[in-house]
Parts: sequence; C-alpha cells; structure tokens
Amino acid sequence: MTDQKPSVLFVCVHNAGRSQMAAGWLRHLAAGRVEVRSAGSMPAGQINPVAVEAMREEGIDITAEQPKVLTTEAVQDSDVVITMGCGDACPFFPGKRYEDWKLDDPAGQGIEAVRPIRDDIKARVETLLAELLG
Repeated sequence: MTDQKPSVLFVCVHNAGRSQMAAGWLRHLAAGRVEVRSAGSMPAGQINPVAVEAMREEGIDITAEQPKVLTTEAVQDSDVVITMGCGDACPFFPGKRYEDWKLDDPAGQGIEAVRPIRDDIKARVETLLAELLG
C-alpha cells in the first residue's frame, strides 16, 4: 500500500440505509485513515430515519449525510467498491476490488430489525479495515 489513503465506496439502491450505515462505521472506525464515499443507483430523498436512530445508539451521527447519486467518477476514484443489493447498476473498472455484501434492506423496518443489520455491517467494516490497513 502506498502513502495514499485507501478509498472505499459503499453503494446500495437508495443510499439511505445500508451504505450510509457502512460509511458511518468506516468513518468512525478508520478515524481519518480511509477515504469514505457512499452513493445509490436511485438515491432516496433522505436517509432512513431508523438507520440514523440505529447508528445514534452506537454514538455515530449520520444525520448530516444526504443520499447521493452513483457516478462513474466515484467508482473510478475508489480502491474498493462495496455493493449492497444494487447488482449490475455499478460500473465495473479493471483493477478495482469489488465486493457484494448480502444484507437485508432496512427500508420499512423497525429498529428491532435494523439493529442486527447495523451490527452485521460493523463486523464487515472491521474486517475490511483490517485488510486495508494491515
């Protein structure tokens, strides 16, 4: 790995739940050592309030985030692209690391259903961070 910070892009359909929680976890756990992006193939108008609540329970505030549209540039500028249920919507570039995380969609779910998704995302982000930073 070079001196340049690794960059990770989290992508889901609406960029309102899973990808925002993953980005929140990575920002929190990496503490500035990784560049973090998130986007959606069809962004929602706002972040899922239950995802915000679930993250707040862990002391992570994602209220300032906004769903963003997935761009080719965001993929090109990222070392690792993590998709979550958006399938073929993500452009593919050789030399990038791609992973597809199979996670339940928190949309329309209550906090009891979203907590295990949040915790699953945390475990995956911790593994990813260990791989990126050694």
